[in-house]
Amino acid sequence: MCGIVGIVAKQPVNQSLYDALLVLQHRGQDAAGIVTSDGDKLHMRKDGGLTRDVFANQHMVQLKGHMGIGHVRYPTAGLSSSAEAQPFYVNSPYGIVLAHNGNLTNAEELKQDVFVQDLRHINTESDSEILLNVFAHELQAQDRLRIDEADIFRAVEGVHRRCRGGYAAVAMIPGFGLFGFRDPYGIRPAVYGKRETDRGTEYMIASESVALDINGFDLIADIAPGECVLIDVRGNLYRHQCAQQPVLSPCIFEFVYFARPDSIIDNISVHKARSRMGKKLAAKIKRVWPEHDIDVVIPIPDTSRTAALQLANQLGVPYAEGFIKNRYIGRTFIMPGQQVRKKSVRQKLNAIDLEFRKKNVLLVDDSIVRGTTSQQIIQMARDAGARRVYFASAAPPVRYPNVYGIDMPSATELIAHGRTEAQVEAELGCDRLIFQDLMDLIEAVQKRGKSHVDRFDTSVFDGVYVTNDVTAAYLDTLERQRNDGARQQSRRDETILDLHNSA
Repeated sequence: MCGIVGIVAKQPVNQSLYDALLVLQHRGQDAAGIVTSDGDKLHMRKDGGLTRDVFANQHMVQLKGHMGIGHVRYPTAGLSSSAEAQPFYVNSPYGIVLAHNGNLTNAEELKQDVFVQDLRHINTESDSEILLNVFAHELQAQDRLRIDEADIFRAVEGVHRRCRGGYAAVAMIPGFGLFGFRDPYGIRPAVYGKRETDRGTEYMIASESVALDINGFDLIADIAPGECVLIDVRGNLYRHQCAQQPVLSPCIFEFVYFARPDSIIDNISVHKARSRMGKKLAAKIKRVWPEHDIDVVIPIPDTSRTAALQLANQLGVPYAEGFIKNRYIGRTFIMPGQQVRKKSVRQKLNAIDLEFRKKNVLLVDDSIVRGTTSQQIIQMARDAGARRVYFASAAPPVRYPNVYGIDMPSATELIAHGRTEAQVEAELGCDRLIFQDLMDLIEAVQKRGKSHVDRFDTSVFDGVYVTNDVTAAYLDTLERQRNDGARQQSRRDETILDLHNSA
């Protein structure tokens, strides 16, 4: 999962890009980068680490120009590497810079085609560089000295013909303009907006609407699946549908976990969706466990708070904050290596004993992925004096890997993979486990009559991949790439490379 942003303005964009990356930091904590365009000249700063650590004052001063793009990253395969920090750049044709969120499911096939047919070299393991080179080739094939919006749209049409998977991208050509596009299923999010200044109208494209909000941009719309939105350097905005049969199928896990609650994605308020998840979960508890003895509902911060509060209200049970979170620890399920994850949970959360002592506690989380964190939190609740510890998930069991840009574990490392809910309950060590039903989750997010989304990608729950191209062989390859053993070997290889480079 990554965060992308692009701005065309009448004034320097470096600060607005930086501010946008700060509020998109939840989408990637591995690396950050900004490229600005000052006339025909590009200025770049990117490195591994958080946004606040990558950009010092001397870097910001050098990022000159009224147009630019930015990116925050965590890797969708393998381990972190500052060498794969984005945005990526190719000088031919015209000089193109691109930042990408998602994952191409046919990346290996494309990499071969890019080399053999397009005569282009890929220098990293990132599929974002592949996407950039596919677009560059499609644009170069038009063989024009000077391009216009129609040329960009034809190149994006070529991207949609060749690339499969989930992707949202923002790209820039110096002296020409900025554009963003979304895969034909709209799996990964992208929005655009504008702000009026005394110098004229300025535009922004970003992963989430919160990036528009904090910079004073008004949301215009989501980029539609398959659509390309282009703003030239003169401030003219163009839109074009570049896919033949687009079908809006956004990733439902954005609403469960990844997106900020103050964002609106595909005309759906993330906060309201999570609130409805809590209502649906409370209704299930009333249905399957009418004589429950829950004394208090406690959320596992931060993402589950909205659902937990609504659940408590619906059940008529007190709500309490029982865990204090250290905000300087990253998200645990994307951390490399099981030992690192286990250590980080105790560093991340601390229980307030008074909220647990001699009580039957219902812990509420947004989802259960590996289960490692959940197991430790349940034990923490017992250690804090809870009489009984129940556990509720605002999402159904995560049984299948994500292939569209969320770096979930391999299938065999998912606690619910190949297990019944009763078996998961036993593995976690809680006194009772309640999962959200999939149809309830869909209804909670969709809210019929309010949303234009016809269907969601729910593949992590049901194994149905909306692009219809995910084979057993591909999933087997993913299993080998994502398991902890492969990640640890990759980390050792990176350490050796870093030592070699510093020698």
